[in-house]
Order: sequence, then structure tokens, then C-alpha cells
Amino acid sequence: MNRALTLSLVVGSTIIGLIGTDLILPAVPQLPEALGGDPALAQLVLAAYIGGACAGLLAFGALGDRVSTNRLFIGSLTLAALLSFACSRAPSIEALIGLRAVQGMVVSGPAVFAPGIVKALFDERGAMAAIGVLGSIEALGPALAPIAGVVLLAFGGWELNFEVMAGVAGMVALLLLVSGGVPQVSRRGVGSFTALLRDPVFMRYAMSQALVLGGLLVFVFGMPTVFVRVNGGSLTDFIVMQVCGVTTFIIAANSATKAVDRFGAERVIATGTWVAAAGAAGQFLYALSGGTSVLVITALFIPVNSGLGLRGPPGFFRAILASRGDDARGSGLVILFLLATSAIGTALVSPWIEKGTIPLAGMALAFHLVAGACLLMLPKLGATNPTV
Repeated sequence: MNRALTLSLVVGSTIIGLIGTDLILPAVPQLPEALGGDPALAQLVLAAYIGGACAGLLAFGALGDRVSTNRLFIGSLTLAALLSFACSRAPSIEALIGLRAVQGMVVSGPAVFAPGIVKALFDERGAMAAIGVLGSIEALGPALAPIAGVVLLAFGGWELNFEVMAGVAGMVALLLLVSGGVPQVSRRGVGSFTALLRDPVFMRYAMSQALVLGGLLVFVFGMPTVFVRVNGGSLTDFIVMQVCGVTTFIIAANSATKAVDRFGAERVIATGTWVAAAGAAGQFLYALSGGTSVLVITALFIPVNSGLGLRGPPGFFRAILASRGDDARGSGLVILFLLATSAIGTALVSPWIEKGTIPLAGMALAFHLVAGACLLMLPKLGATNPTV
């Protein structure tokens, strides 16, 4: 098995799930005119996909004990391709919403198995480096997919966005089938989600990982509105902030392995967490002072991304290790926690979104501080079970 090829196809598979929202986003305003309904109903096209993904994370995590990883992984991509094509032929907005829910469920398979596959392909150092690469490429998805969506919309209408997603998913599934597929993810026949939720070691890494990234996403999701409607700027301001943030994240994520070699995983995870918290605290204090400068907001966004990039690879890898062989369920829960924290945080700040950066930065800071508390209060890997 060619590890580089397998890793590339696994990365491509996870990106398909990520762009399921961002690639389709530009087409949403056109859906009521094309399929009926109203703008509020069209928003359910996005919500249904996310809701389906949450259910899929749990379903694939449980199925990982009973069905081979390769069959589930390729099957997920094949069904994603078929459902994406079906979405492009939806006769009504209600039918599209239903299809999107199922599409979100089946396309979540690669995200569940990717970390365990990386763990099976490489040793610990190589796995952390590969997770850094995986995260770096995935970070580009939310930045580039909406742009691609706009281009596709201009050339072929809303149907083309779904057709391209179908084509990409089908092509990756075929390449995996021809290349020999993916390795089996570690699993435990006696594992359960309940056992992981009760395990303080697993929760230490899973919750701190989800809270740091969730805090960043809450801030990112709200800033387009703040820049345009509150600060009187434009989407260019948001793009500048995002480009600087993604660039910083990529640099930090690909430096994490060397940092772990020198300082150890626990110190790198803790340092990254508190660096991100310091950036969030700076954003909050600047917002309280009434500051609205794009340059200052962007500058303070850099340590948040640096901290996340630094702690991301070792933090995610240690969460998988802490699942003690239940890799699929462990990975599924980490991603589910991330979706839940970002969704809850976004919902909580939405009533005050026109107050500016204060509610966004405050919620992000709260998430970062709770992540730090998880590291301080919950036991480290190996502290309660030396055989792990």
C-alpha cells in the first residue's frame, strides 16, 4: 500500500464532507425561486445536512465494530456521490431537504475513520505530522469552497454544485477501490460511546480539542455580519482576517511535530491552548474598549490560530490514543463535540450579533478557558492507566 497515495485520498475524502456546506452555500439564495418555498425553508438545506452529519458520526462510530473500515469508507463515498446527484435532481425544496439529511449522514464516514487510518499508517511521530497536514488542507476548504461554489453557480446553476460534489466523491471512491483501499481502524468489540463519555482521560483531550476549535469557529461564523453590518466595512475585511488566520494555522500545525519532539506532547497541547486563550482574551478586551480596526482584530486572530494549529495534531492524536482502541467512536465523538460546541455557541451569541465583536469574543474566550480547565482538572494519558 502506498501510504502517500492513501493519505492523499483520505484527505480528499474528508474534504468532500467539509465542502458539503460551503460549496452549496452560494446556491441557497436561488433555491426558493428554483424549487419553491421561501428563504427560511432554504436555510434548512444547510441545517439538514449538519443534523444528518451528527447522526452519521454516531452511526459510523458504532458500525466500525461490525463492518470493515474499507467497506464503510468506500461505501460512504459511493453513497455520497449517488445522493449528491439525487440532490441535483430534487423536484422540490422539501425533497432536497430530506436528501440533504441523508447525504450528511453518509458523507460523515471519512471524518470518523480518517484519524484511525492515519494512526494505522504511521508511527506516533508520523501520525501527528500527517494529522497536521490533514488539518492544514482541511482548513483551506471553508475558505476556498464558497468561491468555487460561486463560479459553479455562474456556469451551471445550483444543480452543478451538487453534480461536482457527486463527481468528486465518485472519483475518490473509484481511486480507493483500484488502489487497494484503506487499512483497518483499531476497534474494540466491547467498546461503547457511554464508556468513552465516562472516561476522564478521553474527555480531557476530546473536550479541550473541540472547545478550542469551537471557540474559533463561533468567532469566525459571526464576523462577516460584524464587519459589514456593525463596523461598516466589507467582506474583504473578513477575507483578510481569514487568510491570515488560515495561513498562521497551517504554519503552526506543520510545526507541531517538531515542537512535540523537543518539548513533549502535553506541554505543546497546554501551550497551544493558552496561546489561543490569550488571543481570545485580547479580542475581548479590544472589543470592550470599542475597537473596530481590521488590522488589530486580524493581529489578535493570529495567536488564536497559532495556538489551535500547535495543539491540534497532538491533541487529536492523543484523543484517539485515549479511546484505547475504540478509534472510530473516539474520532466520531471529538467531531460531534466540535459541531455541538460551535452550534451552541453560535446560537447563544446570535441575538446579540449586532452588538459587535463583544459577544463573539466573549463566547470564544469562555470556550478557551473551559478548554484550559479540562487540561488542568482531568487526568493525562497514562496517569490513571499506565498501560495505555
